[in-house]
Amino acid sequence: MDRPSWHLFARRAVDAVRRRLRRVEQTLVPPPTAVLDLMSGAFVARAINTAAILGIPDVLSDGPLTAGVIGARVGADPDAVRRLLRMLAGRGIFTPAGGRPVRVDAVGRRATYRRTRVRAWPRVVLGASAALGALGQSALLGADRPAERRRTARQAVFDWLDDNPEFATVFNDGMTSVSDMEFEPVLAAYDFCAFGTVVDVGGGHGRPLAAILRKTAQSRGILFDMDPVVVGAPAVLEAEGVADRCTVLGGSFFESVPQGGDAYVLKHIVHDWDESKVKQILRNVRAAMATNTKLLVLEAVVPVDDREHLSTILDLEMLVVGTGRERTAAEYTDLLRATGFRNTRVIPRVGPTSIVESEAA
Repeated sequence: MDRPSWHLFARRAVDAVRRRLRRVEQTLVPPPTAVLDLMSGAFVARAINTAAILGIPDVLSDGPLTAGVIGARVGADPDAVRRLLRMLAGRGIFTPAGGRPVRVDAVGRRATYRRTRVRAWPRVVLGASAALGALGQSALLGADRPAERRRTARQAVFDWLDDNPEFATVFNDGMTSVSDMEFEPVLAAYDFCAFGTVVDVGGGHGRPLAAILRKTAQSRGILFDMDPVVVGAPAVLEAEGVADRCTVLGGSFFESVPQGGDAYVLKHIVHDWDESKVKQILRNVRAAMATNTKLLVLEAVVPVDDREHLSTILDLEMLVVGTGRERTAAEYTDLLRATGFRNTRVIPRVGPTSIVESEAA
């Protein structure tokens, strides 16, 4: 069994054990206590965000320190820092707390994103959480009132970003950084070397495409996104050392998609849109594809059981901020069949993003 497969097997086994233990735990406490415990996740998110903004992981980069020293170095009240770290230590972010030296755990290095731009992501989560207040309204409006849902979503998210340029920068940095993290398992699981040209549809500034090209020295890339988006791509591709092997094109995937690719990548595009718009995008991709071309849809595929999975949280986010959704493997099969594709396989990964591979039917 190769390493990625072993990691996936181990993760699923741990998830199964954790799910059973959680159910046992919930039967041992009063129902209100169990609900309050679930709701405490909001406090954990805010605490992680605070630690990231203060730069506590950076301070601990050279070794453990006491809460008092950490507080002095980040310019925060030492007792408040001690209490913050005590709570996060119980969640596996830091260890230990109290009067003893504190260090960053493995989970903490990922949650607070030490020394990387990924540290913007906790702020993205909290900034977007304001939109969760619209969850009940969005759910009640339902599919029969999409116009109201779209207005609610745009006002809650995209218009809000337009009105808050500072957070919009954080949001874009956070989305880019999360993309960087989750794409590593994809590269470990899928061999792009067979493709002479890879087209990244809706690929933003091109970091995922750059990662593919760095791993496939003989391949070329086409980055395709809206004109205002791709204007920032050349600098990114140049910094990644792949600009000479990548063509940047602007346009709308609702109108057409560039031809000439051996593989077309749609990363977190399909889940953003309602069924009619998704089908429009996929049909445009199908029209651009030649025989034996692959389509790779990278999304969080919803498991058929009730295990804890990020896809279900993302599905609620799609409900809140728009008319999109996350889908099961069977739903992807049906969607792809309806737009001229044949689903060949679904490759799950340890992280939330799976690879839905298909080809022209």
